[in-house]
Amino acid sequence: MAKNKDAADMSFLDHLEELRWHLIRSTLAILIVAAVAFAFSRYIFDWVIFAPSKMNFVTYEFFCDIAKFFNFTSDFCAEELPFTIQSRTMAGQFSADIWTAIWAGIIIAFPYILFEMWKFISPGLYEKERKNSRGFIFIASFLFFLGVLFGYYVVAPLSINFLGTYSVSDVVKNEFDLSSYISTLRSSVIACGIIFELPIIIYFLTKVGLVTPEILKKYRKIALVIVLILSAVITPPDVASQIVVSIPIIILYQVSIYISGYVVRKDLKKEAKRKKNA
Repeated sequence: MAKNKDAADMSFLDHLEELRWHLIRSTLAILIVAAVAFAFSRYIFDWVIFAPSKMNFVTYEFFCDIAKFFNFTSDFCAEELPFTIQSRTMAGQFSADIWTAIWAGIIIAFPYILFEMWKFISPGLYEKERKNSRGFIFIASFLFFLGVLFGYYVVAPLSINFLGTYSVSDVVKNEFDLSSYISTLRSSVIACGIIFELPIIIYFLTKVGLVTPEILKKYRKIALVIVLILSAVITPPDVASQIVVSIPIIILYQVSIYISGYVVRKDLKKEAKRKKNA
């Protein structure tokens, strides 16, 4: 079997065979978690999926308390959101149940998926590179789940509250389709999970020479403008909400600059040591 061969002696087809088994194991992990999620689908929908559609959600209560403290009027203090969720197709609820379980499988099994990816990539690295990257799975998983939580408790509620209360006229009633509501929640959660992987992405881009701290610093102002624009799009049109969403992304960008600088300095020291020993 290909997995018993030395990585240097493996042919292109051997690598494809190895990759195929990693993908199969990752898919099985997703399906197993998805099956468990499907078994508890009613709990997931009632207490997780639909929680941001109720005004007793922790995020709304938090922003309502802030508004009361500063004596502001706020939509976060309303008794209920002025919209209903409907399923307009025969298989709408069943499809939503299946796809929600699959996405739950992808999110929860993310560390194992990273593990399988790492097992495929690591044989091609030097021993020192493997030692320096031991915490990759833990750090990447931690950042991903941190982003998922941020998306669920901050971005998604702000988006749902704004879109759910937005109205062009009293004549038009907000009656959202189930798939549309879930899509808004899912995109917020997954997008934030991926965005929070920025330090990891910058680390590897710096290692291969595509990014430097100078480039990141040069385009920091442009990145800040892009972050503010994105925050304005996904949050209600008030400064406080935009700042809440912007701050973690700006911090991640700054952390990425430090990480890129650390990688460059470390590589320069290695190069200087190599020349000295030559």
